This record gives sequence, structure tokens and C-alpha cells, in this order.
Amino acid sequence: MTETPPTLPDNQDLLKQIRFENEEGKIWLDEQRMLLIHSSVMGLLRNELIQTMGVERAKGFLMRFGYHTGWRDAELAKKIRPDMTANEMFMVGPQLHAIKGMVKVVPIALEFDEDTDHFYGSFDWYNSHEVETHLANFGNSDVPVCWTLIGYASGFSTYYMKRQVIFRETQCAGTGVDHCHIEGRPAEEWDDAEEAGKYLLPDPMIEELLALQNEVTVLKNQFRNNEVEDDLLFNSVGHSNAFKNVCHLIRKASKSKVSVLLQGETGVGKEIVAKGLHSSSDRANKPFVAINCACIPPDLIEAELFGVEKGAYTGATQSREGKFERAHLGTIFLDEVIELTPRAQASLLRVLQESELERVGDNRTRRIDVRVVAATNEDLEVAVQEGRFRADLFYRLNVYPVHIPPLRDRTEDIPLLTEHFLEKYCTLYNKKTSGISDKAMQALTQYKWPGNIRELENMIERGVILTENNQTIGMASFFPSLSEPSHPLNIINGSGLLSEEPQKSTTENQETVESLLVENFSLEQLEQQLIEESMAQCNGNVSKAARKLGLTRPALAYKLKKLQDG
Repeated sequence: MTETPPTLPDNQDLLKQIRFENEEGKIWLDEQRMLLIHSSVMGLLRNELIQTMGVERAKGFLMRFGYHTGWRDAELAKKIRPDMTANEMFMVGPQLHAIKGMVKVVPIALEFDEDTDHFYGSFDWYNSHEVETHLANFGNSDVPVCWTLIGYASGFSTYYMKRQVIFRETQCAGTGVDHCHIEGRPAEEWDDAEEAGKYLLPDPMIEELLALQNEVTVLKNQFRNNEVEDDLLFNSVGHSNAFKNVCHLIRKASKSKVSVLLQGETGVGKEIVAKGLHSSSDRANKPFVAINCACIPPDLIEAELFGVEKGAYTGATQSREGKFERAHLGTIFLDEVIELTPRAQASLLRVLQESELERVGDNRTRRIDVRVVAATNEDLEVAVQEGRFRADLFYRLNVYPVHIPPLRDRTEDIPLLTEHFLEKYCTLYNKKTSGISDKAMQALTQYKWPGNIRELENMIERGVILTENNQTIGMASFFPSLSEPSHPLNIINGSGLLSEEPQKSTTENQETVESLLVENFSLEQLEQQLIEESMAQCNGNVSKAARKLGLTRPALAYKLKKLQDG
């Protein structure tokens, strides 16, 4: 059991988490995007809620709003102060309460023991923004009015203690006294725990509206026209124009028997598109057979695709059908079609032109009805010019080409894809996260995605694995190599994505550069002097020096090692 002294720890570590990106129109608290809004406007919102929802529902709404805000801030505690005492970690909440301009917090008593689940907190509040708003609009109240602030304290403490903690306002300046006082205990220690906790539960009215909304959605789904239905092809996620264009082309192709050539970089989801084409066609109830031509040895690819007769070669001890026969009346997907041998290319051309094939070692012709969907991440036209691919087969496949755009060209789909993969892997690993930090989402949308959707899916899976239950997934969980100075996100067009210090204006930078470019100027020497000076100013603290230089800590550590190795 511990007791907090009446003074709060130094708050400079918290203030340094606040960063202003003026040119981008963003404010950051660690990895979460923040807003600066007028207190009077919050008062207008409060009044509107009271007038439209009534006092009780407005109180519950604002308490839940504060609860979730406190919950998010509690995630920062152990991250920002990993080496401080438990008390100092907990004081992140009261201090952030003050830093955000919500209320001045004076701790009176704090007792908690995470092992025994004991908790008791007592705090005085001064200058509550909710008190000021209420007095200005309604005058003195008969009951406490700091609803958002109480919700914040309860949410912060609940997250920190990993059990439900409820704070109550035992006196409120909104009733005419000079300051507010709050006390917090585990929910079950309050005599009216059920009454106190009901405000933190979802509003029945909201639940009813959501239920009605769901019913409307179900009805819409039942009467959805065919065109909209087809836009939901292959369970993919996206609303970008590039994605919708692919859906449109696939929808048109699904109504015919035309062979389709899917083009695009590795990882863009060509097989998923092929499955979508199949499932939206009149062949949906017939087989879908996928094969990666690059994974089959060249001397076996004909037998694998077109079948083999017993005795055709050593080891062919029995006759067996190939992939095309298995896909009869359905769809076959040939990924990396460029890897087909010349003989296999000739056989494929015959299937496309004549709808017939012969097994290896057989002279019997078999009729076949298969839609062919081919895919490649290379330019087949270039391969034709280089003599690696038959021109007549290329023209036969290229009747209906569909280019699947890389993820970097459909960045507006990244939040939707991320949510989709989060749900998938949280279910798979039986975990629950608090979502993705705003900074991490910004990084995901700015990353160039050489591995496309497959890389994004793998990254989300890694993030879910590395993040503890009920934690927000941060940048470090997605980009474990972020510590490398050469990581793409460390050098994004000088945007300062990872910089924690304000950037100088263009004019100031230009004047500085002009003054430096004199005779005998040495860039290497200047860098060394800057590093040495920043380390001296920060008393050898690498993290602080890195922030001064606009670098990550690992990047500065790397440069220091280079200087030491000389």
C-alpha cells in the first residue's frame, strides 16, 4: 500500500509529449491527435445536450465521454514514466487533467495496491471548466455538475487498477462552495454502486437507436439491387475510386465467359480478386482451383496443369487428372503465369482457343469448360518482346486486362483495411485492443507499402501479437525496424513525422544555411559539433539530445557510435 505526498511530480515529461504541427493542422499528445477548442463551445454543447436529452441522459453522455478520455490517458502512464514510482505514474492523470485546462488538481490522499485491488483516492479540484460553464448558464446547482471530470477520473483509475473504480463528487463548487472535492473507491465499496455505475453504461435510448439502425441495414441488404451487391465482391474492403474501378471491371467480366488477366504488384490481392470474380459469376457453385505456376518445377508443370496418363514417364504409376479437369465448369486461377514453360504455354493456348486438352502421355482429346483467370506482377508485353512469353498467348489472355492498384495509390482504404484485419486477428488471438494510435494510423497512410495489402495484413497481425490486452497499438508495434536511421518513415520528405520538436520556418532555415555555406565549410564537422553541443546541453542524456536534433534516439545512438569509432 502506498500514499501519495500532497505535491505532484514535475510535469515536464508530459509537456514534452505535446507537439504542434502547425503546417499540417495537427496537435499531438504522444501518438494521439488532440484538439484545442473553446471552453465556451463545450458549454454550448453541454446546454444543447441538456435541452434535447434531459439532465440525466446528458449527464450520462458526458460522464462516458470523460470516462473514455481518462481511459486513453491512462495508457500513457506506464509508457511515459516507466522508471518512476507507482504514485508518480498514477499522477499522470491528475496532471494531464490540469495541462489540458480542465481543472487544477490537488492530491489529498492516494492509497492503492494492485496485488490486493485496494484503492482509495481523495483530491481537491479548483477552477473546474464545467463549474464555470454551469454557473454562467444556470447559476448555483443543488447537485454536483462536474460530469465529464468525474467520468475522466473513473476511467483513468479503472484502466490503471484493472478493475472498476468509481469517483464521486462529495462537494462541488457549482453548489456555491469554494472548490470541488472527489473521492474514489472500487465500485463495490459504494453503497449505491449500481446507481453510481449506471451513468457509465450505454444509454438505453442510444442502444434502441442502434438496434433500429441495424434493422434498417438488414432490410436494405435484403432488397439490395444486383449492382450494389456485386460491388461487395470477394469480401474486400475499400471505398477509393481505384478500388471501385476494379469492382466495376470484375462485375462486368463476371457476366461473361471472357478470360481475365490480372495485373499488379505482389501482395495487391490478385487471388482474392479472382475468387471474387468466380463467386459473383454463374460458376459460383462450381470448383475454383488456384495454382501458383512459379511453385511447380518446369518438368512437372504440364502434368500438374493438364494431367498425366499412366506410364507417361518414370514415376507415373497411375493416371490422374490435372488442375484444369478439376476446374471443369468452374474457374482456374493461374498466378505467375509468366513462369509457364513454352510447351505449357502452347497447351494453355489450345485450351483457350479450342476448349480442349490432352494429358501428358495420352493421345485422347478431352473437352473442357473452364474460365481462365491469369495473373502476373511482370509486364507480359515486355516478356513477349524479350522472347520469354508467346505473343499469341499474350493477346489471347489480354482480351480483358484488369490492373489492381498498389496500396500506396489507394491510401484512403487503409483505415478500413486496418479495421478489417484488426477484427480478424483480435478474434484469432482472442485479444482486445483499444485500436490504433492516431500517430500510428498517420504512419500507416504515409508508408509506401512495397508489399501492399499482404504486408499491411502481416503488420496488423504483428501489432496485435505485440500489444497487451486493452492497450492501443502504437508505431513501435507496427514498425519494429523504426529504430534504423534508414527506415522509410524516418526520412519521409522531411515531413518531421517522427520529430518531437517544432520545425523552423523555411525563411529561418534558408538564412541559417546561407550563413554556413562559407569557404572551408565541412558538413561532417558541423554534424559532429551539433551532436556534441546537444549532448552537452542535455548532460549526456541521449533521448533529450535526440529530441533537440529532431532525431530518434536509436538514430542519434548510431551517429554517436560512428563518431566514437572514428
